[in-house]
Amino acid sequence: MNDAWPAAWRLLPGYLGEHIILSASALALGLAISLPLTVLAVRRTRIRWLILAMASIVQTIPSLALLALFYPLLLMLSALSLRLFGHGFAALGFLPSLLALTLYSMLPILRNGVASIVTLPPAVIEAARGVGMTDWQRLWRIELPLAAPMLMAGIRTAAVWVIGTATLSTPVGQTSLGNYIFAGLQVQNWVSVLFGCIAAAVLALIVDQLLALIESGTAKRSRWRIVAGATALLAGVAIAALPRTTSSESQAYVIGAKNFSEQYILADLLAQRLQQAGASTTQRTGLGSMIAFQALARDELDVYVEYTGTLWANVMHRTDSPPREIVLQETAAWLQQRHGITLLGSLGFENAYALAMRRDRAQQLGIRTLEDLARNAAQLRMGGDLEFFDRPEWSAVKRAYGLVFAAERQFQPTFMYRAVGSGEVDVISAFSSDGRIAADDLVLLEDPRQALLSYDAIVLLAPRRAADVVLRRTLEPLIGAIPIETMRQANLSVDRDTEKSTAEAAARWLNERL
Repeated sequence: MNDAWPAAWRLLPGYLGEHIILSASALALGLAISLPLTVLAVRRTRIRWLILAMASIVQTIPSLALLALFYPLLLMLSALSLRLFGHGFAALGFLPSLLALTLYSMLPILRNGVASIVTLPPAVIEAARGVGMTDWQRLWRIELPLAAPMLMAGIRTAAVWVIGTATLSTPVGQTSLGNYIFAGLQVQNWVSVLFGCIAAAVLALIVDQLLALIESGTAKRSRWRIVAGATALLAGVAIAALPRTTSSESQAYVIGAKNFSEQYILADLLAQRLQQAGASTTQRTGLGSMIAFQALARDELDVYVEYTGTLWANVMHRTDSPPREIVLQETAAWLQQRHGITLLGSLGFENAYALAMRRDRAQQLGIRTLEDLARNAAQLRMGGDLEFFDRPEWSAVKRAYGLVFAAERQFQPTFMYRAVGSGEVDVISAFSSDGRIAADDLVLLEDPRQALLSYDAIVLLAPRRAADVVLRRTLEPLIGAIPIETMRQANLSVDRDTEKSTAEAAARWLNERL
């Protein structure tokens, strides 16, 4: 971990700049929407409750869910725009994050704005009317100036919320300080997690104090405070907006990765191969499975590593479980025909789901196969990753073997392995290429009825890259070149924090052995 801190500092300008631009844009858009709604709510008491209720409802939706929900919505709108006007727009990254964060910013601004105006002393309002002020004159000359300190307090709250929530934009493809946190959690790089948390907290604190300076300026009618605070905020946004890429980097290959350590390693492996060939690369990591696939189909990614079982069950919606070779062939044909995506080939290993137990526990109960497990399941506790219990494979296994456990619990993969190791659960949904299987002395239970799908790791190319000679020539040597034992060692080096503690270092180690 000696190089973890320098590596984190090296990434800071890019991550911080993107985070600031996203947060500032969302807060500015939230203000632009909330202030007119505040005036409307004050003037129209009949709809005040509706405006505040809608803003409150948004807050009840989990942040990550709201961010994810905007992606399919924008996909549909982009397709409609393409059909009507001949032009679509990117549905991945900045736009869904901006819209979700804008909604999250509105409630404190609306509540404080409405409360600060409707609670003004009636005598002040009557005096304004008595001197003949119109509603708009009263609003601009009396109500808003008097409400400004409390309104600024709402803006401060909104800014802190937005900066914190922006760290969750990583799974929809937006670079932010959340990249430190999501990547660090998956590869157990606690320095990265801590660095991301500290950076987000420091940014929120600085912004909050600058807004506090403006707030005190409005309360004390101090122009210099207002100017100083606003100038510092605008300067920070301007610096964050400075270009950080060269023209060659803007033409870089965009490599995607999902949200677990093997994907980070393979994305770095692809990047290193392309860089060795003289190409520029950039990465979008921490993506959900469907988001990564849809982004590739829309040419928002150029290449990423997927698994045949994921495509077969989740994208193609197939419920059968044919032999591995047939799954690979039919998946390749379907991808090309339906989406123009090229399946370059399999890397040579599978990362399939498999139910695993501690060896001593399995031997104690006499369990070697899923049939044996079914006879003991009622007294056992099952642990799965965050999506396993919603996947078709789980339904297929339950149907095939009649599995009914005493309890089912979900974990982030790192903690799932720790749970089975500590005896907190008895069985887990392990991954066949995971090095922790051997390291933790786990045994994979046999699947005699072949209910579990094959999961070949495959390289996919976006439609626009189908004829890209450089990309094909550079990546084709990887096809069939990675044995599962080698991949397990690379994964273990990251998951267990050995000398190859980062995904980049593990990818470099892997690259040297191919």
